Amino acid sequence: MSDTNQSERYKAGMAIRRQVLGDAHVDRANAQMTAFDADFQTFITEGAWGSVWSRPHFTKRERSIVTIALLAALSQDEEIAMHVRATRNTGATKDDIREALLHVAVYAGVPAANHAFKIVKKTLAEMEAGSEPSGGPNVR
Repeated sequence: MSDTNQSERYKAGMAIRRQVLGDAHVDRANAQMTAFDADFQTFITEGAWGSVWSRPHFTKRERSIVTIALLAALSQDEEIAMHVRATRNTGATKDDIREALLHVAVYAGVPAANHAFKIVKKTLAEMEAGSEPSGGPNVR
């Protein structure tokens, strides 16, 4: 999308997306974008980031916690890991993530929470070791 064609919602969304996920992640996602998924990338940038994440009521920390819980409930493994990595930019802590996953266990089921705990532990260990993945075909 050229600069002249970007909506204000897209610009706001891209700014939030970069704040939360980091420039390196967003740059990788943009580099992997093709004509096939360009409309989808615009949709998530405007919708998720420009319409929801940019709203003032929740802090980025609170949105991060809610997002991780929802992704865990839906067993979205790669997305859970991506948003756990984003906590370094949102202020959500390991304790916040643990509490969110306990809620997942009660409201979405123990198997979903159990699986999410495994993903979160692995992701946190990678973060602490500095061996985070550089992003694959599903980088968003």
